[in-house]
Amino acid sequence: MIEIHADDYALTLRTSKELLSLIREGILDGISIIPNTDCFEECMELLLAEIPALPFLPVMSVHLNIVEGLSLSENDGSYIPYTWKSLFFDSFDLRKRGRLKEELKIEIDRQIKKAGSKISLCIKRAEELGIPCAQKKLRIDSHQHSHVIPVVWSALTEVIREEGYEIEYIRCPDEPLRPFAAERSLWLGYSPVNLVKNRILRILSIPAVKYGKDKGYAPMYLWGLMMSGRMDAERIKKLYPYVSAFAKSEGRDLEILFHPGRMNRDELTEGIPVASAESFYLSPNRDTEKAGARQARRITDKRKMNVS
Repeated sequence: MIEIHADDYALTLRTSKELLSLIREGILDGISIIPNTDCFEECMELLLAEIPALPFLPVMSVHLNIVEGLSLSENDGSYIPYTWKSLFFDSFDLRKRGRLKEELKIEIDRQIKKAGSKISLCIKRAEELGIPCAQKKLRIDSHQHSHVIPVVWSALTEVIREEGYEIEYIRCPDEPLRPFAAERSLWLGYSPVNLVKNRILRILSIPAVKYGKDKGYAPMYLWGLMMSGRMDAERIKKLYPYVSAFAKSEGRDLEILFHPGRMNRDELTEGIPVASAESFYLSPNRDTEKAGARQARRITDKRKMNVS
């Protein structure tokens, strides 16, 4: 199975409208929904209103955000106090890890409950209207793939067990390098930073891969780290045969990840670092990724027709 997926629904109103345009076109198989933004409720109402006219309802993941945005555990308008870096290093600090894990459990649980209730409502609306939707249970991933940081992963799995959440999918940011090496013409176009991210996240994904295997989740690879920030149409066209064939040879599903929603500058809040906004959220590369998602859909649809 190949899933074309977009992150960051409900990040901002414009971001969400960008994703909705792709959903209307039937481009996206899945979206990830951020629970801790001040536009969350409005964005979910927009999605609910669109359901009657959709060709199908994409699967929806809770996009846990514990590195940016509002703090739901404090519930006082304050912002998340953690960064990816601080969470990673505090995972190995025995003086901080226990207290940090308990704090994270509260935040994670509140984010799952907030987004999960709206996702359930969307699924129910689709069922009532006869709109196809493949989702039956909760799906979970995270902003900046932070859920695989050791202390976060420990907190997340404890919350799932203690609250009895029924989960059908947890993203493993496990992206193999071999398919990217197959196309020599692209070698110089990969960012060294993304290569480092790829290696770190693949190591951190090991417990998530084992957890998924034990729980019977469909094994999967992610495609979206080496090309993060620039999942462009031309490179997708060149690499798709290699990446999809490799996933198939390994008996894994493939999630092709895009970030197609660009925010407006006036949508910036204190909870989003300016550096992140300039290099990512406000970047024209998000328009590039929107075109990339359309290209991925054209390729996968063509392959399906050829197979049939």
